[in-house]
Amino acid sequence: MSTTTTTTISSGHEGTIRDQVKNYFVRVKSGEMGALPSVISLIFLTALFASLNPYFLTKLNFANLLVQSATLMMLSMALVFVILIAEIDLSAGVTSGLSMAFFIILTNKAGWDWRVSILAGFVVGFVVGSFIGFFVAKVGVPSFVVTLGLFLGFQGLQLALLGDGGIYRVEVPELKSIMNDNMPQWAGWLMLGIFLTLTLLINFYDRMRRKKSNLPNRPLILLFIKLGVMAGLGAGCVSILNVNRSLSAIAIAGVPIVMPFAITILFVGTLVLDRTRFGRHLYAVGGNPEAARRAGIKVPKIRMSAFIICSMLSVVAGIFNASRIGTVEATAGKSMVLSGVAAAVVGGVSLFGGRGRLAHAAVGAVVISIIDNGLGLLGLPAGINFLVTGGVLILAATVDAVSRKRAGATK
Repeated sequence: MSTTTTTTISSGHEGTIRDQVKNYFVRVKSGEMGALPSVISLIFLTALFASLNPYFLTKLNFANLLVQSATLMMLSMALVFVILIAEIDLSAGVTSGLSMAFFIILTNKAGWDWRVSILAGFVVGFVVGSFIGFFVAKVGVPSFVVTLGLFLGFQGLQLALLGDGGIYRVEVPELKSIMNDNMPQWAGWLMLGIFLTLTLLINFYDRMRRKKSNLPNRPLILLFIKLGVMAGLGAGCVSILNVNRSLSAIAIAGVPIVMPFAITILFVGTLVLDRTRFGRHLYAVGGNPEAARRAGIKVPKIRMSAFIICSMLSVVAGIFNASRIGTVEATAGKSMVLSGVAAAVVGGVSLFGGRGRLAHAAVGAVVISIIDNGLGLLGLPAGINFLVTGGVLILAATVDAVSRKRAGATK
């Protein structure tokens, strides 16, 4: 070990800021780009659509874009858990629709309390995830085959429950308000302050643990830069959303109610993946399942847990979707899963497993939503949307494959 390295570790720091920046570019050059391509795409698409349509960057469209992306963001984050172990869940979209079919039947026809009906929807998600996990982890059936079968079968079950062409209105005000109402203006600032405080406390706790274990810490200034960027972006969003964006006499202002739900799940999910044994085992199984098994990790259990979490979060996506459109129909969720996979891959989650984060999927969902929103404002045919989204997905998958090959070549 060199003298420089010894000094760095003993002082409790991972080098200077210059070293950190240099190491980052080395990782990017070796193929570990993370969400960088999706962030660049996000900036490029925003600039492109803003130049082509004057309404794209208006306050009203900004709020609509956030609400529009919430369902896709939730579904893509759900899929991250199975993609990380190099599996796929093609039934995630229809699982969300099936859970809402049970919810609406129990609420509208059986007269159950809507809270109990929501819990029943999550039970459906748990059962579906356990079913998939059992056949994949215990029986050894490829996840593509199992989930494709459920993708087809659940569409039939939805038709049986709701009827051919059946559409039911969501009559629960609390549920409808999630995607259609806004928080008080002060609540947006409170939400931002809570998440910044939690982020600061968690990072300081991590630093204390690393110092206690004689492990190096990154320069403290990097933490404050990170918090400063988060605070700046968050404050900008809250400020824009708190301005009246209504075109009528009735004022509409405030952060959409769906945002704290989505951000909380993103926050908790990130903690689980980054700071728990389960999260480390999930990445290990995705990176090399045989090595994980030899290290004592219960691979089947991890795989089953991943599918259960995916299905449970898919139920949340179904709740968001039902809240936004105000109805539950027999075809709900049929086309969502492909967009969810696209969002995760575009965000930088590797289809080969073992690499990716929930935040990457969230960024990817925003990119896909921007494409949909921007092309819609331009009045282009829906077919163009599919062509552009498909092209972006192929490009993202190609970047993933090439970067993975480069990373392997540098080792």
